Amino acid sequence: MVRREEYDLNGPDSAAYKPQPQATTAQLLRLLDEAVKEGHEALSTTTDQELTKPWRFVVGGRVVSELPRHLMIRDAVFSHLAHHRGQLTVYLRLNDAAVPGIYGTSADEGSF
Repeated sequence: MVRREEYDLNGPDSAAYKPQPQATTAQLLRLLDEAVKEGHEALSTTTDQELTKPWRFVVGGRVVSELPRHLMIRDAVFSHLAHHRGQLTVYLRLNDAAVPGIYGTSADEGSF
């Protein structure tokens, strides 16, 4: 979102954003570390002026959403991650797995 004006879900670059299955946890964590580093670099090298410019989410040439870049980052990245974190905790509970602490100690880790 920081380095381009839009993303077309069905566009020529969409294949670059397809999940890449990893064989081990270590490989998955390596990919996560690389993505966090890339995101940090992108955000640390942009300007407030760039973050106020419009950014578009497009599907097959049709604009689905367009907002200032900083709002798209907030909504589509950070708020969306919270949604998936919630999904993961439900999945863990349904599979009788302990839920790790997210914002401090979880009920599965003992006393608060």
